[in-house]
Amino acid sequence: MAKKIRIVHYINQFFGQYGGEDAASMGIVVKEEMVGPGKGLAAALGDRAEIVATVICGDNHIAERLEEVTKEVVDIIEKYKPDLVFAGPAYGAGRYGVACGSVCAAVQKRLGIPAVTAQNEENPGADIFKKELYIIKTGTNARTMADDTKRIVALGLKLLAGEFIGSPEDEGYITRGLARNVKSPKSSAERIVDMLLDKYHGRPFKTEVPIPSHEAVPATPAIKDLANATVVLVTDGGLYPAGNPDRMPSQNADTFRSYSIEGKDELKKGDYIVCHNGYDPSFVLADPNRLVPVDAMRELVKDKVVGKMHEYYLATTGLITTIANSKKTAQAMAEYIKDHNIDAAILTST
Repeated sequence: MAKKIRIVHYINQFFGQYGGEDAASMGIVVKEEMVGPGKGLAAALGDRAEIVATVICGDNHIAERLEEVTKEVVDIIEKYKPDLVFAGPAYGAGRYGVACGSVCAAVQKRLGIPAVTAQNEENPGADIFKKELYIIKTGTNARTMADDTKRIVALGLKLLAGEFIGSPEDEGYITRGLARNVKSPKSSAERIVDMLLDKYHGRPFKTEVPIPSHEAVPATPAIKDLANATVVLVTDGGLYPAGNPDRMPSQNADTFRSYSIEGKDELKKGDYIVCHNGYDPSFVLADPNRLVPVDAMRELVKDKVVGKMHEYYLATTGLITTIANSKKTAQAMAEYIKDHNIDAAILTST
């Protein structure tokens, strides 16, 4: 009887059935059985393999100490001597996607075995790790779980067997941005002319080098009379009141919050925290005005350079944020600014 392939599966607290955000700070738990999406993986694997362990970790726990906790997870995985590691699917969940990518990349680098995850192409984890990993492309939620787990298994088994991996279209993984030489019956000159003629005649064609397209955002007109304008301070540097009362995330935020600065000539040390994993916050913690310059704005109002400062500042966390979440937050901020008759915003970053 052939030896079964040993598999370890990494999932977060939600798919591990511990809870949602209320359990996002839980530490690492190991179960020597299939859990949640692991059942779909096991069904697709059949008798060829067995899930010898499921490693479950809270999204906040790993996101807040990504390198350190990733090492702990891989240390655990190594003990089970797996042949193959799966993570997720993470779909559109940013912290989860980054964790899955980080674990899989570390498994491949340290243990030298294949690792596959699956997530939506707008997940920040996909953008960060797609050059290091094969990441199965999914939608934004778990409605396609049954099909996604089958595709994870199919690609994982091909990698384990050392088989040729086809194109993203053929295999269903996210484009990795890597060039591969392939034989073509036509020369490059012939292919270029064919594409040009197809484009000219309005026929469908596919470029061999896709160029990212980003929406152009026109600049707004300058403030004509700043001395009579109301200005709001906005930051994506993750500055929140001590204790983070709204439990804002440390990365990939999809919202913002407003906090009162009424009656304050400056922001005082100890009254604020930084919830952002992308920079050293020590200077901001020592003087929060370095990120949200309330003290300087008060001086500008006093000197009649600016008419008025809005008595709330707006804050979010701008780290590995998807384009979709960035747009969502920006649109919500714009509505807030319109509703409060604010004339201009000063956005500070890290």
